[in-house]
Amino acid sequence: MVKPFGANVSTPTHKTYEAEKSFSSVLKQSIEKLNESQLRSDIMTEKLARGENVDLHQVMIESQKASITLQATLEVRNKVIEAYQEMMRMQV
Repeated sequence: MVKPFGANVSTPTHKTYEAEKSFSSVLKQSIEKLNESQLRSDIMTEKLARGENVDLHQVMIESQKASITLQATLEVRNKVIEAYQEMMRMQV
């Protein structure tokens, strides 16, 4: 018996949908945390520039946190793009 084309392809299940939803929510939360970190750094830098009572070391710590968070996010993005490109090169 000959199977029709695409018969072996599984249909999306409820678990697949939950995994996609979970991944998207984790991604969204990570981007929101990155944005919050960048905003905190900007606020602290502005306060320092205006001469408000802010410790220089706190400003530098916030700046470094924001920088490290951005670098980590970019590395994750690069790995995701690399994995996607690798999957696109696969032959079915």
